[in-house]
Amino acid sequence: MRDSYFDGGLLELILYRLLGFLVTLFTLGICAPWAVTMVEGYMAKHTVIQGRRLRFVGSAFGLFTQWIKWLLLIFITFGIYSFWVQIKMKQWVVANTIFDDESF
Repeated sequence: MRDSYFDGGLLELILYRLLGFLVTLFTLGICAPWAVTMVEGYMAKHTVIQGRRLRFVGSAFGLFTQWIKWLLLIFITFGIYSFWVQIKMKQWVVANTIFDDESF
């Protein structure tokens, strides 16, 4: 059986998250999807599952369009849909993560 592991470093992860936070802060949240995709890309790039490295292929624009849809649904349902947004976000990340040796 091949190993599964994460080979990223703490300092590098802190720097990625700090950069994402600062970009989100200075753009008043507009570039938050870019920050999320940057961190998810880092996490996937440093994750190996049963000997196969992951790659995140999601785009900031793709996430931004999802966020617009989710915000509309939250508004239409008077906030009820907000309970599902975290699950939808995880589903989007997983759907945009592939093995590095595969093409999408």
